[in-house]
Amino acid sequence: MAEAEEAGVPAGEEQQHQASSSSDPEDSQPAAPTPDTKERAAEGRAAPSQLGAFSDELSPDEFKMKRFFVLRPGTLNQAIKDIEALVDKEVDGNVLSVWLMAEVDHWNNEKERLALITDNSLLVFKYDFVMFNCEQIQRIPLNFVDRITHGTFSFPKRSVLQREGEGVRVFWDRLREPSFTSKWNPFATDLPFITFTSHPVRSISNSFANLCDIQNFREKLKDASQRAHTMKPVPGKANGVLVLNHPILIEAYVGLMSFLGNQNKLGYCVARGNIGF
Repeated sequence: MAEAEEAGVPAGEEQQHQASSSSDPEDSQPAAPTPDTKERAAEGRAAPSQLGAFSDELSPDEFKMKRFFVLRPGTLNQAIKDIEALVDKEVDGNVLSVWLMAEVDHWNNEKERLALITDNSLLVFKYDFVMFNCEQIQRIPLNFVDRITHGTFSFPKRSVLQREGEGVRVFWDRLREPSFTSKWNPFATDLPFITFTSHPVRSISNSFANLCDIQNFREKLKDASQRAHTMKPVPGKANGVLVLNHPILIEAYVGLMSFLGNQNKLGYCVARGNIGF
């Protein structure tokens, strides 16, 4: 007791100090929060809600759509500029409308295509949206178009294939039927018709919905073809376009190649991820 009094510290206060220092951490009182601490705490509480809002912004289907290179900013505008530069004014005339479509070949393979309806022609472009390069052009004179069919897709009775949605098939030689060799050749290009369906990105926005509208494309093509028949009739051919609404037949039976290709979008310019080890 004497030593404690000589040090100038009462014994009771010293014992209280030791008891408070040896108490559990849970019993200790936190320091008063500073303004910086409050701001950091508010940011920490806001982070989970912001993350949740971002994760709910895109559905799985919309996230898959983002793989298409045609949706990258500026890509479609550059592609349209490139293909319009390839239009021959003397042969094709003026450009009337631009369309983003999917071609369905006679083996049920989907292929991404850009199409232009001009005064005199239907131009179908195979365009590389990755390298910004037009790889192929197919020119179909509108005054040769004699039949347009539209409707759902159908297959032979014993076929294991199926296809949803509707399509448009354009014929330009009513009297010529595809040969047996052409029907069984997946790479044949001498068929007297071409088949279109809607592009998968049609639901991403209103602008793409208009660009991929298969019904509006059919109407515009019919009107342009009728005008072309009137302005430039073809001798020996009936002047006019016959429009029919009935199922579009695709004579494919097994189609393993088309099944794998369509499931993996091999006919489209899409981001396929990293490949390697």
